[in-house]
Amino acid sequence: MASTFSDGQNSASQSHDGSLKGKPKEVVNQEGFSIPVYDFEGFKPILHPDDDTTYVINFWATWCKPCVEEIPDFLRLSEELDGKKIRFIYVSLDFRRNLESGVIPFIKARGMKEGVVMLHDPDADKWIGQVSEAWSGAIPATLVIRGDKKEFFESKLHYTELKSIVQLFLNL
Repeated sequence: MASTFSDGQNSASQSHDGSLKGKPKEVVNQEGFSIPVYDFEGFKPILHPDDDTTYVINFWATWCKPCVEEIPDFLRLSEELDGKKIRFIYVSLDFRRNLESGVIPFIKARGMKEGVVMLHDPDADKWIGQVSEAWSGAIPATLVIRGDKKEFFESKLHYTELKSIVQLFLNL
């Protein structure tokens, strides 16, 4: 998957070991997966990268049918763009209590090998507007970032639409 940097440079969104920067409240390790759990303050640095990598940040939940339907398209594009300066981040908005029993089995069954994090901050009214002023809070939602350029999509993205959006950012 296209979640690592080809040049190995560090950024505001990635640490030296490939993990995301920010401050997770905890990291859950189960079934070969390591899932950081953030509150919004800990997650916020991920939204402000300072490098020339494109970040595709998808907000989803296991109980959201359109979210589940679009995940294969994100995974497909991620695989196609392996080796490019792009990082796919899948932000689960599921309840924290469902991480071990629901989210991890879900990502395992779908082959979501990396890039999955959980955002657990119940005060969504406080932080949703900080992700995008255009966000009502509905999911799926996707934020694409490269440098100072950001675009937000509050809808299910199909493969061709997602690919077109990402190509625009890669060609900046």
